[in-house]
Amino acid sequence: MSWLSSTIAKKFAMAISGVLLVLFLLSHLTTNMLSVFSEEAFNEASHFLGTNPLVQFLAQPVLMFGVVFHFVLGFVLEAKNRSARPIKYAKKSTDNATWMSQNMIYSGLVILAFLALHFIDFWIPEMNYKYIQGLPEVTDRYYEELVHKFQNPIRVGAYVLAFVLLAMHLLHGFQSSLQSMGINNKFTPSIKKFTQAYAVIVPVGFIFIALYHYINH
Repeated sequence: MSWLSSTIAKKFAMAISGVLLVLFLLSHLTTNMLSVFSEEAFNEASHFLGTNPLVQFLAQPVLMFGVVFHFVLGFVLEAKNRSARPIKYAKKSTDNATWMSQNMIYSGLVILAFLALHFIDFWIPEMNYKYIQGLPEVTDRYYEELVHKFQNPIRVGAYVLAFVLLAMHLLHGFQSSLQSMGINNKFTPSIKKFTQAYAVIVPVGFIFIALYHYINH
């Protein structure tokens, strides 16, 4: 029997992948925030990440696998919970659960759709530029490409909505992931405050970047 056949093991694996994605969000926000303060710094950071072999051929594939793994496992666990949960019990349990914990699957679906849009906007054009067309590397192109994407109000609105739902997803999911990993001790109240702050600050940071470039360009 595979270790992933255990529900506890599935939750632990999902928690690990979730925490890795949380760390990626922070690093991604840090890079993108540079675009607000310095066009040159953002271009340099993006060029480094876009040409570094460790990032391109190790970190990037691991990240993509982590995204797929996290969401697929989440859907599997949700389907299993729904099939095993009696209807009457489900109705009663909603009184003791938050809206976020009851709707993680739906916020997850919207976030997954956003990631698809993000890949279409940035990753696919980047792969086309470097590996299909084989165009020469231009170090100052990244800022213009970013700003161009945020000139469409519909796209900006989609980004804002996605990050609002991401905040809701993280408000429950981040702390839940740490608990699934066995982090439950005297520091739990402080950890909870940290995860709540993270769940708000990071999505708000991404929203700020999108609105900043939409308003100022």
